[in-house]
Amino acid sequence: MSDVKTVRIGCEHYARKCVFVAPCCKKFYKCRVCHDENETHVIDRKAVEHIKCSMCDLVQNVRNICEGCNVVFGKYFCEKCRLYDDEDKGQFHCDECGLCRIGGRSNFFHCEKCGTCLSNHLKGKHRCIEEISRRNCAVCLEDLHTSRSNAHIPPCGHLIHRACMEQCAQTGNYYCPTCAESLFDMKQAWKILDQEVANTPMPDEYKDYHVAILCRDCHQENKVLFHVIGLKCPKCGSYNTCRSGERYETNNVTPQIQRQMSDVVQEQWSEEAQGQGSDGAQGQGSDGV
Repeated sequence: MSDVKTVRIGCEHYARKCVFVAPCCKKFYKCRVCHDENETHVIDRKAVEHIKCSMCDLVQNVRNICEGCNVVFGKYFCEKCRLYDDEDKGQFHCDECGLCRIGGRSNFFHCEKCGTCLSNHLKGKHRCIEEISRRNCAVCLEDLHTSRSNAHIPPCGHLIHRACMEQCAQTGNYYCPTCAESLFDMKQAWKILDQEVANTPMPDEYKDYHVAILCRDCHQENKVLFHVIGLKCPKCGSYNTCRSGERYETNNVTPQIQRQMSDVVQEQWSEEAQGQGSDGAQGQGSDGV
């Protein structure tokens, strides 16, 4: 008996046995992502009223079983989002989010204040920010709420795409672009700076020179001894500080120390990302046709 391979019908974004008629330009497209990538306007997925069967070419109203050949367009079908998908991704519709997400309904809860579905790992363990998912990612500036990419919640609560977080860890950008708090657990990185400060004595004229600092992590102001490597917050131990009234960063470390810090931050980030679950902090959005 010969093996019969199932041919995947659809596009690179979704497997489905139909295409839709774009209400804006009256063109046929396999999904809303294909449409938006090829047009100068964005489709209103909920305005789609007609689809065409990929098997018999019959144009018909939105439905999941073809009126002409009875083929099922998608194993998952959401009439609200006009979403068809022939691949099992644990899709579910969230009325509060107003769209479909993937990853399995049982693995997520909807946070009313944040306005989005979050991994169960974060229930009672994240900092809520009003409608945080309705903003753009502070790194890539792309929409977060309808994104098809996983998102992550750092300690400050400002939602960022997981891929953007990984890029920040790899390039030494350890601070939130929105609030400047540390994006990662920096305890091991601060120990490296502690050692570097201990190994780099300041000239005699600076031994009693104190400066005023603001800690960007605990938001406390203090006066500390000046050191060219960095100014450590006496309250929380962070080097994520700035001189009071000045916006520049105080760290001045060598490339070798930067590489050491980068290694420990990336290792810590890998453990933290696993802790929020494989599906990310926010349920990945399928977001309609």
